[in-house]
This record gives sequence, C-alpha cells and structure tokens, in this order.
Amino acid sequence: MALVSDAGTPGISDPGFLLARACVEADVKFECLPGATAFVPALIKSGLPTDRFAFEGFLPHKKGRQTAFKKLALEERTMIFYESPYRLLKTLEQCVEFFGAERKGSVSRELTKMFEETVNGTLEEIVNHFKQKEVKGEIVIIIDGKHAA
Repeated sequence: MALVSDAGTPGISDPGFLLARACVEADVKFECLPGATAFVPALIKSGLPTDRFAFEGFLPHKKGRQTAFKKLALEERTMIFYESPYRLLKTLEQCVEFFGAERKGSVSRELTKMFEETVNGTLEEIVNHFKQKEVKGEIVIIIDGKHAA
C-alpha cells in the first residue's frame, strides 16, 4: 500500500499521520520517502532564524484560538503556520494583535507553482499587502520568535 498526497508530505498537517500512527500501534513496518513540504522552503525564504522553529500547523478555527495566540506570543523560536486563503487576513490581523505590528514575518503562497509569492516584512506591512489583493492557494505563515528585551 502507498499513501500519496498532492499537497506536500503526507502526515504533515493532514490526516495521513493517522495511518502512520495506526501502523506504529499495530507494529506494521512502513517506509517513508522524503518529499516536498511547503514549510521548509517558506522558512528558508523568510530570512528568519532556521536553527530552532516550532511547526504549529493550522491554528484552531474557533475554540482555543485566542488561548493558542496568547501562549505563542511568548514563543522564542520561529513559528510556522499553515493557513487557508479565506482566513489569511484575519489570522495576520490577530498576529499583529498578539505579537505586535513590528514583529517580523513572512507569508509564502503557491510555492513551486506558477504564481509563487513570498512577502517578507513586519506583520503590519504584510497585512497591508494582503488587504490589497484576493488571495488564492496554499499558504505558509512564518513569524519571528519573541526576542529577549
């Protein structure tokens, strides 16, 4: 049997991990072939620290969202999120609210595709950029960790 995904590496922020977990629990051996996952090139293109990072996947849609943001506001590692184009602006505005307008960030979308785009800058600059356009595609948000004062 093979698990193949058209959206990056199976098991990274998708239900493919359920199959891997079931195999581990049932003591079924399986192989994992390396594949592309969007957060690696997005992290590199962000210009933010890559030595320590926290992959958060998709934030909760409703319940627990503000709690997650409050906890992440103290995170010192570079943070990585996946987001839907329909929630991008809301998420970026919440990032400004919880992390501060001057925090550095990056948004990459449609990586390795014809309409690839990466926007780097402060969170405020990134929000202003995406207010001006309709957004489509798969999105990776990278946020700089909190730095010691």
